[in-house]
Amino acid sequence: MAIDTLISEAQIQERIDDLAKQIEQDYQGKDLVVICVLNGAFIFCADLIRRVKNPIYVDFMKASSYGDSTVSSGNLKVDLDLKVDIENKHILLVEDIVDTGLTLTNILERLGKRKPASIKLASLLYKEARNIHPVNIDYLGFAIDDLFVIGYGLDYAGKYRELPYIGVYREDS
Repeated sequence: MAIDTLISEAQIQERIDDLAKQIEQDYQGKDLVVICVLNGAFIFCADLIRRVKNPIYVDFMKASSYGDSTVSSGNLKVDLDLKVDIENKHILLVEDIVDTGLTLTNILERLGKRKPASIKLASLLYKEARNIHPVNIDYLGFAIDDLFVIGYGLDYAGKYRELPYIGVYREDS
């Protein structure tokens, strides 16, 4: 197993500063509900919302399609749903990575049925090469190649979330 740095801690923090400024401007004077998709987005979401100066309500969803594999199973599993009523509220969904788009397509469909005033998406990473269910990413950190990445909240079988950078996971040494 080897890990090569793809995006440094400094690059991540600089990009989050830019995204937070954009979000702050876009939601000035609006009630914003930030929905963090667990587990992968928790570090990105925490850093992002600390930089946005507007009042924010935070809630969480837990959904996955990977399990302990490096490839999406194609099946969405929702383990934790929202506690807040989002009808007529502005929603910012925060995700770690848009890969195939399957997970987000399903989540966005579920949220849309609850009649929010608006839904926008912030994603730390986007893999265009693997995307088969297109979603609009309003606030994107980084577009990356088709690599299996870990760190900064992203994991492999529950490990490596604590890395302060985005690394490429390789099973060969």
